[in-house]
Formats: sequence, structure tokens, C-alpha cells
Amino acid sequence: MSLSQYTREFKYNFKLAVPVILGMLGHTVVALVDNIMVGQIGTAELAAVSLGNSFMFIAMSLGIGFSTAITPLVAEADAEDNFDQGKSSFKHGLFLCTVLGAFLVAVIFLAKPIMYHMGQPAEVVALAMPYLNLVAVSLFPLIVFQAFKQFSDGLSLTRYPMYATIVANLVNVLLNYMFIFGKFSAPELGIVGAAIGTLASRVIMVLFLWYLLYKNNKAHLFVVGIKLFQLSKKMLLKVLKLGVPSAMQMFFEVAIFTAAIWLSGILGKNPQAANQIALNMSSMTFMVAMGFSVVAMIRVGNQKGLQRFDDLRRIAFSIFLLSTIMAIVFALFFIVFHQALPKIYLDYENIAELADNTEVASIAATLLLIAAVFQISDTIQVVALGALRGMQDVMIPTVITFVAYWMVGFPISYYLGLYTDYGSKGIWIGLLAGLTVSGVLLFMRFNYLSKKLKNDNQSLQQN
Repeated sequence: MSLSQYTREFKYNFKLAVPVILGMLGHTVVALVDNIMVGQIGTAELAAVSLGNSFMFIAMSLGIGFSTAITPLVAEADAEDNFDQGKSSFKHGLFLCTVLGAFLVAVIFLAKPIMYHMGQPAEVVALAMPYLNLVAVSLFPLIVFQAFKQFSDGLSLTRYPMYATIVANLVNVLLNYMFIFGKFSAPELGIVGAAIGTLASRVIMVLFLWYLLYKNNKAHLFVVGIKLFQLSKKMLLKVLKLGVPSAMQMFFEVAIFTAAIWLSGILGKNPQAANQIALNMSSMTFMVAMGFSVVAMIRVGNQKGLQRFDDLRRIAFSIFLLSTIMAIVFALFFIVFHQALPKIYLDYENIAELADNTEVASIAATLLLIAAVFQISDTIQVVALGALRGMQDVMIPTVITFVAYWMVGFPISYYLGLYTDYGSKGIWIGLLAGLTVSGVLLFMRFNYLSKKLKNDNQSLQQN
């Protein structure tokens, strides 16, 4: 195929991806705003937010990963114009996400005491505990929101989650300002104030997205009259079959980044704060790749429903090409501004914190250079995962992600970070290795499977 046959898909890919990207960036902006505002208080507080969120990242990965099962099922039903199948997929996915959300909140509360035995700085743990209490509760509305979001994406209504996330961010910024710093007669609560903003914004996010879907002609009948407890065992198993491996895929990746937070904490509060800055910046660019991953899931799911496997491969490769171009742009951005970006998070006018802030900025700048290198591999692996989920292929990718992150990436991070002079750099070199192995193997899996589906379909037609 000529290059133009791929690039002609760019416009529609962008049309679908931009709202998804902005919506996902909204989730990251919540963390960005929390980090920037909390960073003005001190490095210990910033490290505490990092430690508290490390527990959240693991739980969120399971909830968000599981919810992605809804999108390909709804997208396939939408392509087939099968309303009953689409609503059933959404209802069962929503039920399972609701149960999972409640379960994960309980698990976080039970797991909190682990913080005292992780070798983290005592002052950081003391600050993280009350922050985590409220942020843990916010996980429930977040996972319910994800169910609605993935359903909306499956109908190609990618703008609505974006709108809901924008509104939620405005609420978060206002409440953070009020409760972190004690403005507008609100009590000055420090990092607990950031947790209040996060919880309130996530509740509003769910309610507003439901309202937008309720007002939409295409989505209205899906989100009203949901008989949540009238369930089909067959559909529950179908969603679970897709959702559990998808959750584990995201868990394996998020868990290694969480391990990087904990390993950084063993090195000290300044390496942990620096890790949080670099992680937050790279998470923002990762949301762009995640946006294209959702587009791959939607469009591949549509083509699978239509049994158009030539178009499936062409569209998927167009998304790979476009997202890789974006990854190169972000890599260059990190390289050029790696010294300046960490300073956004730190208050250099605070003389008492100047030495700590200088060390944090120096470490974070180095980590951003490593993050620049893995932009491409990180993008390829997540877009390949999206395309494979669109084809409802989840078991082999789960094995690939486990091997890449926990048999390759983590041992390198652990050894180089704790047993060599590389320190924080060694931890992130391990992340780079895991993402690269994952990207290569997942791309190979997609290429093999999509070619096989295409050839099998051609043989069937000829017979």
C-alpha cells in the first residue's frame, strides 16, 4: 500500500483521538494540579502525595484496565447495529465495574498499614496516611465513570468523557486552592485539601457524563432503564473473559511504575519527589498514546464486526504511524526542556527548601531524558494493546506484558537502582527495558494475528 492510504486515515483518527486524549489528560491534570500545588508546601508533602498515589495507581490500573472490555464489545455491536447486544455489554460491564470499584476501595483501606513496612521516610508516611483515606474513596466514582466512558467511546462518542473531565478539573482546581491553602474562608488542610478536591471532582465527573449521555439521542436508551441486577451468566463471563486479562495487562505496567516509586522512596524523599515529577510529566504524554490506543480499539472493533480485515490492518497501521510521529515530537520536547520542566513543580523562593529543591530538579531532569527515549516504545506497546483488544485478543498480550515488565524490566530497575551508583537513573533504565520489550512483542503479535485473520477470511470467501 502507498503511504497516502495510511495518511488519509489521519484526519478521522485525530477526530476520534483528540477528545479521548483531552479526557485522559484531564485525569493526569488532576494529579498535575495536586503535585504543583502541594509542591509549593514542601518536598516531603510532594513525596507523600507520590506514596499515597502509588497505592491508588495499582487499584486504578485494575479498574480502568477491566473497564476497557466494554469498548470493543460495544463497538462491535454498534457496527452490527445490534442495540440489544450493545446495551447488554454495557450493563454487564457497568455492574462488574461497580462491584470491582467497591472491592478495590476496601482493599486499599486494608493495605494502608503496609506503608509502615516499606522502608519509606517516616515523615512521608505520616503525611500520606490521611491523604490516602479520601483519595481511596474517590476510586469508586472513578471506576464507575470509566464504565460510562468506555461505553461512550464504544459508540464513538469520544467528546462526552472529555467534557465531563474538563468540568471535573475546574472543580478540582478551585477546591484545591481553597482547602490546600485555606482560601475563601476554607480551612487550610494541606495535602488533605488536595484529596478533598480529587474526591469531589470525581463524583461530579460521573454525574455529568451520565447527563450528557442521557441527552444524546444515540446513547439515551442505553443509559436509562438499566436493570443492573438482571444479569446473564453468559454475558458476565464474556465481559470477564475480556476484562480480567485487560486489567492484568494494565496492572503489570502500572505496577512496575509503582515499584519505581517505592524503590525511589528507599533512596530517599528527594529521589522519590524527583521520580514523581518525571512520572507525572511522562504520564501526560502517555495519555496521548492512550488516546490513540482507544481509537485503535474502537476502529479495529468496528472492522472486526464488519469482517473487513484488509481495512482493519490498514487502519491499525495508520494509527501506529500517527502515534509514533507524536511520540517522536514528545521525545524531542523532553530532550530540549528537561532542565526547565522540573522547576514548574518547585518553589525556589523557599530558602529553607532550596537545597532539596535543587537536588530534586537535577534528578528529575536526568529521568526526563530517559523518559524521552521510551516515548516511542511506550506508544507502540499501548497502541498495539488497543488494537489487540479491538480484536478481543487478550490472553497472549497478558503473558507478554508480564514477561516484559516483571521478568525483564523490574529486575533491571531493582539491581541498577539499589545495588549500583545509577540510583534513580537505574530504576528508569529498567522501565525503558520493559517498555521496549513489550512494544516489540505486542506489535509482532498484532501483525501476526491480523494477517492470520485476513488470510483465513480470504480462504473462507474463496471456498
